[in-house]
Amino acid sequence: MKLISWNVNGLRACAGKGFADAFRALDADFFCLQETKMQEGQLDLEFDGYRSYWNYADKKGYSGTAIYSRLEPLSVRYGIGVDEHDHEGRVITLEMPDFYLVCVYVPNSQDGLKRLDYRMRWEDDFRAYLCGLAARKGVIVCGDLNVAHEEIDLKNPATNRRNAGFTDEERAKFDTLLEAGFTDSWRALNPGVVKYSWWSYRFQAREKNAGWRIDYFLVSDSLRDRIAGAGIHNEIFGSDHCPVELQLR
Repeated sequence: MKLISWNVNGLRACAGKGFADAFRALDADFFCLQETKMQEGQLDLEFDGYRSYWNYADKKGYSGTAIYSRLEPLSVRYGIGVDEHDHEGRVITLEMPDFYLVCVYVPNSQDGLKRLDYRMRWEDDFRAYLCGLAARKGVIVCGDLNVAHEEIDLKNPATNRRNAGFTDEERAKFDTLLEAGFTDSWRALNPGVVKYSWWSYRFQAREKNAGWRIDYFLVSDSLRDRIAGAGIHNEIFGSDHCPVELQLR
């Protein structure tokens, strides 16, 4: 089973930059998107053999998630059941027979860490939501988690120490999530390997490969033995992020 996750940074824009070709080439069973920046009816983008599920933010042109699936889920849930968090289209959960698939676009703490306090509340509530799912069956979490976990996960850790996405607080919350029973699939298979999934549009960052790894597939402990492969497709353009991949036995 193959799963792909991609922050497309505006699906309408990405659709004009080869999204459909990348979608078909990656040939995934589940294709999860973040930051679609869309409202219902703004784009008709369907693919033969796939069902699609969309969570739109209340605010136009902001956030948003989607999942294309070859398999029909038992149920679909939008949000995490906490009103403070459920107006930005950040989470979709598909319940499959033997696991939950959670597509998430985690809030950015923003310049000057204006939203860091909110981000901390989000982290605790989202972790509680995932642990509740994991008590019932295996969980796969994918998306833009907006944190580089370790120094190896970004090009310039020293100069980014107090910037959004690499604060001690955000990294500690990621530690707490892993300790709650989740595994970073890419790092489990690729210890010591440097590869990034996001690059700023400024300063020719992608050309210089001055990036961050902030897009993940996490799996709950009950699914860890099923991890068969993990990839970061930095050869694919169309967004400031690139797709990431998980293969399950």
